[in-house]
Amino acid sequence: MKSRSDESFREKLLVEFLSSIEADTKKIFIVGDLFDCWLEYREVVPKGNYRFFTKLSDLINNQIEINYLAGNHDFWRGNYFEDEFGIKVEPEPVSFNEDGKSFFIHHGDGLAYNDKGYLILKKILRNKFNQFLYSLIHPDIGIKLARSTSSSSRVHTDKKDYSTKDGLKDFAIKKIDEGYNYVLMGHRHKPFKLLHNGGMYINLGDWVNNFTYAKYSNKKLELYRYYDIKKREVVNEII
Repeated sequence: MKSRSDESFREKLLVEFLSSIEADTKKIFIVGDLFDCWLEYREVVPKGNYRFFTKLSDLINNQIEINYLAGNHDFWRGNYFEDEFGIKVEPEPVSFNEDGKSFFIHHGDGLAYNDKGYLILKKILRNKFNQFLYSLIHPDIGIKLARSTSSSSRVHTDKKDYSTKDGLKDFAIKKIDEGYNYVLMGHRHKPFKLLHNGGMYINLGDWVNNFTYAKYSNKKLELYRYYDIKKREVVNEII
């Protein structure tokens, strides 16, 4: 179980990171699972993250476009991000062209052929009727229960070994073979870069243990680590 001090430290790092890129950034993609759990009721959202939300508001006010793709930990969203901050909540996948390069972005949940257990769970969790029934639970109970199960799910995903058979990587290779230059996904919570057939697949990792992100600049895409948890210092280096 993560302590409140751990969460505050990660939030502080994230705000510092966003401040560091603000002057040179035009567009940001948040590719899901930014929160360990986000469960949004009609009139209630989870408490906390004040500094982060304030920073998002600053970025939007400075004409930086922010696009949010849902992950399996934060898919249950209403209109809060759009109404309060002007963030574009995107349906998956997102694809576009930049500098003659084609990008494919998806959180990644439900795309791996060998993750059959999650495919079943996703259908249950994303079912609108099931979500309606859950929304009848008082927010204090509903959010606490969701956080507990979400935390267990993250631990399971982080410990799972995908080295021998990674359906998400195979999906990315297929998209590159279809003609995409860059495929970016998350879901695995482990930073990873693969060059294939003139294209690149990047798994973005997370901001719980790895503090990693991808940056496209000067017609080049790279995977970075902002903070090294072992060194306990900001490194902001290419990995």
